[in-house]
Amino acid sequence: MAISFKGAHFPQDIILMGVRWYLAYPMTYRNVDELLEERGVPIDHATIQRWVVKYSPQLEEAFHRRKRPVWVSWRMDETYIKVKGHWYYLYRAVDKTGQTIDFLLTEQRDEEAALRFLKKAIRRHSVPEKITIDGSAANEAAIKRYNEEHGTAIAIRKVKYLNNIVEQDHRGVKRVTQPMLGFKAFGAAQEPCVGIELMQMIGKKQMVVEAGEEGRTAAEQFYSLAA
Repeated sequence: MAISFKGAHFPQDIILMGVRWYLAYPMTYRNVDELLEERGVPIDHATIQRWVVKYSPQLEEAFHRRKRPVWVSWRMDETYIKVKGHWYYLYRAVDKTGQTIDFLLTEQRDEEAALRFLKKAIRRHSVPEKITIDGSAANEAAIKRYNEEHGTAIAIRKVKYLNNIVEQDHRGVKRVTQPMLGFKAFGAAQEPCVGIELMQMIGKKQMVVEAGEEGRTAAEQFYSLAA
């Protein structure tokens, strides 16, 4: 289903350009505001924020329908995002090749949060054969609990160096979020995180493209999601 821009006060291409700039590069909403104004588009930074909040989840959902399959060996970890002056937790997982599996921003870092993330990832990608963690007791408990509740046999590996791939992968997200200087509310952080992860996945070439269109740039792939 195509994303609807009905009722928007700006053209679709302007909206998507502003959203992409904010999600793909280390910028604030005011930075995007200034760039658009230089191109003859007078706009308020609060409008750009509303675009990001509204369209990021829709674009990510459209991407998911075209996402390449991931491997059955996962690496699971969490990083930190500042919200209202406090650190919140972005659970993330990649496969053994570094392809993003899924992500979830949570207020807590505990077994319940890890289990919610695990269920979300499995709902989208099915049950993995094994998950490597860094020794987190909460993550281990969540995987064991999932196995018990669903009769699965996900193997747990606690090997620090094998988890380096997901820890290194956090840097791509942190590079974009750091200049944002934190979010003012949990709800205002969720959708931008979804969009930032979307841009990371597009950059990793995780999107299935039509034959003959393999040379499409990341920007072109992003814009095609709204078609």
